[in-house]
Amino acid sequence: MSRRGGRAWLAAVGVVVALLGFAAVPGQAAAPPPGFASRYTMTAFTNSSESNMYVYESPDATGFRLLRGPAYTPPSGLIRDPSVIRHTDGRYYVVYTTNWTGNTIGFATSTDRVNWTFLRNHVISLPGTANTWAPEWFVDTDGSVNIIVSLSTTGSDFKPYKLTATNAALTAWTGPTVLSGIGPNHIDTFLVKVGSTYHAFSKNETTKFIEYATASSLTGPYTFRRTGNWAGWGGPREGQALVRLDNGGWRIFFDGYTVGTYYFSDSYDSFTTWTAPAVLPGLSGFARHFTVLKETVSGGVTLPVASRSLQSVNFTDRYVRHRNSLGYVEQVTASSPTQTKQEATFSIVAGLADANCYSLQGTGGRYLRHYGFRIRLDANDGSAVFRGDATFCAKPGSVSGSVALESYNYPGRYLRHRNSELWVDLYQDTALFRADSSFRVSTAWA
Repeated sequence: MSRRGGRAWLAAVGVVVALLGFAAVPGQAAAPPPGFASRYTMTAFTNSSESNMYVYESPDATGFRLLRGPAYTPPSGLIRDPSVIRHTDGRYYVVYTTNWTGNTIGFATSTDRVNWTFLRNHVISLPGTANTWAPEWFVDTDGSVNIIVSLSTTGSDFKPYKLTATNAALTAWTGPTVLSGIGPNHIDTFLVKVGSTYHAFSKNETTKFIEYATASSLTGPYTFRRTGNWAGWGGPREGQALVRLDNGGWRIFFDGYTVGTYYFSDSYDSFTTWTAPAVLPGLSGFARHFTVLKETVSGGVTLPVASRSLQSVNFTDRYVRHRNSLGYVEQVTASSPTQTKQEATFSIVAGLADANCYSLQGTGGRYLRHYGFRIRLDANDGSAVFRGDATFCAKPGSVSGSVALESYNYPGRYLRHRNSELWVDLYQDTALFRADSSFRVSTAWA
């Protein structure tokens, strides 16, 4: 598997196993191991400014929080469509669209993702180029660093072209080579490589749909596998970017630019089918055409593999419990009946679907799992669906020392109480949601 910056960040953290390079296998870890965590960095321009870049961070590719904004303003021109990688020198680099017309792309660099320095504008050596849009990093499995950029001579003949770095400093580049089979009139082409196959997601500027093509060579020829509204994403759509999730699935982000809404959608079957588009919490209608860089970094939340209780952060006298096989947060005290204390006590064990996440085993050996997004206590039926439903990955909670439990098979959904009932709900960018989905791991009641 290769994606933008994939080889660089794996080398940087010393992780030998390509944690995101395979589909999740029940019982086989795909999430980062204890002591490590996933970190997703987004670089975007905004509806309010095409000349400023904002930087966001997320632990789950769903809830992004601002690191700095604006984080970078070029000395002249625009910074549309900023694409980010971490290179083998340990530095972060963005490449971006410098203007609506012209034949240049811009470069900036950072050591901390917060403070950025302008490097240069690079001239594309394609005679007659009138428009140079949406440059995207693509690091191939051979280690070559490439930029995929949409070029046009007339404004209606856009095609994707490849530039390849000819030195490690990323200061010298080959001339443009067309990716044959895509276009004309396709923009925002985004590539990922799985195994020996290159997968291209490209916006058809005529139909305004994001289309899907594959090839066995980086430069093609590409064959379109899906066109029109094939994935149910609707249209018009653009600004697509993909990233691998901790459970082995793929997430695509795209801009519903005519309605001021940014969406995401997930696939778990080699890009054949996708989940219904969901609105990106918090940043929808504000962020525009971004990319997301995934890294494995030190840190993360580790839970004790032991018998414990889970205390609500915002209702400190209430604990996670099961009652009549359904999950609740309810009051538990020293004077509570023994059965109540037992139902508020769980064995924290290695995740059934991923040993680097967790499952919560209650009385009778049954597990907390979601069913129709409602939390319930069920016996393990041995199915892959059950293992996914009963596995949760630990993420930082809303207050120090607390934990948020993300659904393994529905990334971005968290164990959360509402009206005292336990559900797995999609992350909301509110203080209330963050509190409702945060728990302290406390001494077991029974």
